[in-house]
Amino acid sequence: MAAGSISITKSATRTIKKLIMDWLSDASGDVNGVLSGVISGEILRATFIPDGGGTAPTNLYDVTLEDEDGIDLVGGKGANLSNTVTTSIAPLIGDGTTTNRPVAVDGTLELKVSNAGNAKGGIVSVYFR
Repeated sequence: MAAGSISITKSATRTIKKLIMDWLSDASGDVNGVLSGVISGEILRATFIPDGGGTAPTNLYDVTLEDEDGIDLVGGKGANLSNTVTTSIAPLIGDGTTTNRPVAVDGTLELKVSNAGNAKGGIVSVYFR
């Protein structure tokens, strides 16, 4: 059963495509169970933008972006996010030194948010090509 809610939009009119997931947590502070629709390519960047004011998430909230295999495509970099500052990451896969590459995706994504607080929100944007 899904927790919280997500509004999903996708911009695919340019070379770089953008998947926007505007989320709102449930009473337990969670969001999950809503799939993005199919995207295909390499993830170049992900941004985590907390709402402001009364719907700002609890500080140090957590976000994962899981593929159909249950793998967190942001590699844990969505843990302990600030509730006042936008975070931007470039998820990479490799040996950590010389063979790092953008993360490939071909399928649906599931945004999971935890520890955000009751009825709190934000936006996760995924840029891919």
